[in-house]
Amino acid sequence: MTTSATTTGSVLVLGSANLDLVVTSERHAEPGETLIGGDYSEHPGGKGLNQAVASARAGAMTRFVAAVGADSAGDVLLGVADDAGIDTSGVVTVDRPTGRALIVVSASGENSIVVVPGANTLCPTASAIDTDVLVAQLEVPIEVVTSSFVAARDAGATTVLNPAPATPLPPELLAVVDVIVPNEHEVDLLGGVDALLASGVGAVVVTLGERGARVHTEGRVTQVDSLAVDAVDTTGAGDTFTGYLAAGLSEGLDLVTAATRGCAAGALATTRAGAVPSIPSRAEVDAVSGV
Repeated sequence: MTTSATTTGSVLVLGSANLDLVVTSERHAEPGETLIGGDYSEHPGGKGLNQAVASARAGAMTRFVAAVGADSAGDVLLGVADDAGIDTSGVVTVDRPTGRALIVVSASGENSIVVVPGANTLCPTASAIDTDVLVAQLEVPIEVVTSSFVAARDAGATTVLNPAPATPLPPELLAVVDVIVPNEHEVDLLGGVDALLASGVGAVVVTLGERGARVHTEGRVTQVDSLAVDAVDTTGAGDTFTGYLAAGLSEGLDLVTAATRGCAAGALATTRAGAVPSIPSRAEVDAVSGV
């Protein structure tokens, strides 16, 4: 049954805000090779901002904790968050350029990304936690994520970690992660599902691109299928999944049902170009997800 587009849940997203610089190319360049690109565009992005917008479009009351520079890119990103109805009172302006992401999108819709952190390295800790779900990624300092997750756990919030870009995770962080959301590459770099569960993580949701997602809890594995779509750009699809997953958890959905909605949202996001511009509305997702 389709649910209402308005939820009563709240999500706090701690993470990066970047301006995405996107170029299209017939294919990705080999090392040492130069290619002539096609179209060029600039889009708001950063895994934190993407996930915050996805959470807000999913219907959750969403707050964002991040850092931007005192520059035009920072102004653009704050404007995007405001337009999405996100509470930006936790965003600080720092003496460092706003982050950038350099993205090449191939003709098949696959992307390669180089992130320039900039102001994201000065992201503040989310110390005052009053939310149902706290979401973070690893484009901000890991010690900031860890301290924020400890505070969230103490406050009774559900913690969701998207471990991207993949890096070794300290035991003190893993011990306070309720749900971790890696892709197939990231989960291998982190030692595999069994190792993550043994470390104290409550559940592992592995995103599989066009094949959906796989939800792992102790003693159970559930495959969640995606939608069949014509993908034009996969940028931001994983962030859309995570934001929708968090919003679903905040309104009381079980993990598999929240992942089902997330898969539908992520698939729809691949049918449009860009990160933030591609994130679908809750009404669009409800029309196809069956949740």
